[in-house]
Amino acid sequence: MAASILSRRTAVLFDITKLNSQINFLPAVVQQIANYNPRPLWLNIKNPYIPDKSNEKTPDWQKTDKYDRKRFGRYGQASGVDPAQLWPSHAQLEEMIGEEREWHPPLQVMLGNIAAKEKERTAKRMEREKIIAANMAKMPKMIADWKKQKQETKQKQKEEKVKRERLLAEATERFGHAVDPRSAKFKEMVAEIEKEEKKKRKLLKRKKREDDAGLSPAAAESSQ
Repeated sequence: MAASILSRRTAVLFDITKLNSQINFLPAVVQQIANYNPRPLWLNIKNPYIPDKSNEKTPDWQKTDKYDRKRFGRYGQASGVDPAQLWPSHAQLEEMIGEEREWHPPLQVMLGNIAAKEKERTAKRMEREKIIAANMAKMPKMIADWKKQKQETKQKQKEEKVKRERLLAEATERFGHAVDPRSAKFKEMVAEIEKEEKKKRKLLKRKKREDDAGLSPAAAESSQ
C-alpha cells in the first residue's frame, strides 16, 4: 500500500514538473494572462456615491438615465434611484419599437423581402436573356450588313483610286507634265471634267427617257 501511494505521488510530481516545463515555453503574454489575478471589486454599499444633478460641477454623463441604470444595477436601492423612472417613456418605447421593426423585422416580412428581391433578380435576368436572344437573332443580318458595307467601302476606295489615276494620267497628257493633285490647276481640270461628265449623263438620261417613250429624236424635237 505504501508503495502504491509513493508511486501516485511520484506520478503527480512528474505531471506538475512536465506542466511547468511546458508553461516555460509559452509566450510571455500568454503566461501573463494565465497568471492574471484581478483585484476584487469592493462596493461601498452602505454609502455609495450619489451625484448631485443640480450641481453645475457634476459631469453631464453622471446626470443621464444610462448612468442611473448603471448605478442602480450596482448598488440597488442604496443608489437612491427610483426603479420606476428607469423604464422608457412612451416616446422612447415607440422609438425602440420603430428601430426594432426597421433593423429586426418579423420573419414573414423578411421572407417577403427576400421573395421580392428574388423576383426582381429573376425579372432582370429574364429581361437580359431576352435582349441577348434578340441580339443573337439579329447577329447574322448584322454580320451580312457589315460584310456588305466593308465590300462597298473597299469597292468605293478602289473606284476612287482608279479615278484618281485616270485624272492624273489625263492631266499629264493635257499639260505635258506631271501635275500635283493638290494644285489649283489640277482642281480646275477636275471640275471641268466633272461638269462635262454631268452634261453627258444628263443627255444619256434624256435619250433613255425618249427611247422608253418610243419617240424618235426628230419627233421629240418637234414635240418640244
